[in-house]
Amino acid sequence: MAAQAMIELWRGGMMESRHMGHAVVCDAAGGIVEAWGEPEAVILPRSACKMMQALPLVESGAADAAGLGEAQMALACASHAAAAIHTEMVADWLAALGLGEADLRCGPQMPRDAAAKKALLCSDTEPCQIHNNCSGKHAGFLTLARHLRSGPEYVEIDHPVQRAVKAAFEEVTEVTSPGWGIDGCSAPNFATTLHGFARAAARFAAARETGDARSRAMVRLTRAMATHPEYVAGEGRACTRLMRAMEGRVAVKTGAEAVFVAIVPDRGLGVALKIEDGATRASEAAITAILMRLGVLDPSHEVVEGLLTGPIRNWRGLVTGEMRLAEGFC
Repeated sequence: MAAQAMIELWRGGMMESRHMGHAVVCDAAGGIVEAWGEPEAVILPRSACKMMQALPLVESGAADAAGLGEAQMALACASHAAAAIHTEMVADWLAALGLGEADLRCGPQMPRDAAAKKALLCSDTEPCQIHNNCSGKHAGFLTLARHLRSGPEYVEIDHPVQRAVKAAFEEVTEVTSPGWGIDGCSAPNFATTLHGFARAAARFAAARETGDARSRAMVRLTRAMATHPEYVAGEGRACTRLMRAMEGRVAVKTGAEAVFVAIVPDRGLGVALKIEDGATRASEAAITAILMRLGVLDPSHEVVEGLLTGPIRNWRGLVTGEMRLAEGFC
C-alpha cells in the first residue's frame, strides 16, 4: 500500500497542502489493530526510539549502579529544549560519573528554550554539547559505557554500547534491522518497519513490574517519561503537552523527520507514525488524532486545539485557514 493522506491544510476554501503518511496501532501480541498506509514501510525512527535505546542502560543494572533517579531516566529518553532543568541535570549527572562535557560525542547545539538561548546570546557564550537536545541520551550511553568498562567512543557502530542498543532494538521490534544512519547527535539510528516499531511500543505498553529484567526496564522507562514530561521535551513542546494532557497514562515521543511513537499501558497498545514529507506540524496533528481515536486523549482538551483543530492565524491574528483530517484517516 502507498502512503495515505492524513493531514490537510485549507486556506480560502481551497486545500493548500496535504501530508501523506503511514501509521500502525499494535496490540500486546504484536498484531495490527489498525493501520493507515503501508505497515511494513521501512523507516529510521530517529529520536522516537530513545526509550528503546535506553533499555540496555536500565536492564544491565547500569542505571541503578549509578544511582539514577526517575527524572534522569526520563532525560535519557529526551529530546530536550536545553532549559536550565535539562542542562543542570546533565551536568550533575556527568560530574557524578567523574566525566564532563568533553566526554560527550553529540556535538554543540543552540538551546531551543527561549530563556537559555537568550542567556547564551547576551553573554556571547557559545553553546556546548550539554545544550544538545540529545545530551541526556548520551549521558545514558556514557553511564552504560562506564558500567561495561568500554572505551570512550561510545557512538561508534561496533562499540559495546551500540551493539547492546542494536540487539535490544531488534529484539523488541522483532525485525532484523535492514540498515542504519547517523543521527543528528552522531549516534547510529537503526532502521525498522513501522509495524515493528509499533510492536516494540506495544511491548513497552504490556510490560509488567513482575516480569523479567527487560519488562521491568520497560515499565520504569515508560513511567519515567509519563511522570516527568517536562524532562522529555520542555515547556510548549508537543510531547510534554500531550503527556500532561493524558495525566501520565500514556508516554509519547517524537523524532526528527515527523516520526512519533505512543505507549498506551492502559490498553496494551503501541502506536508508530511517520509522515513522508518530514513535516512536524503534520506528525503532531496526526498523533493527536490517533490518541483521540484510542480514547486516551480528551477531544475537548486545549492541547487538541493547539495541535490539530485550532485555526491558523497570520501575524495580525487574522484567521487564514485550518487544519483538517484527510478523508479516511481517523
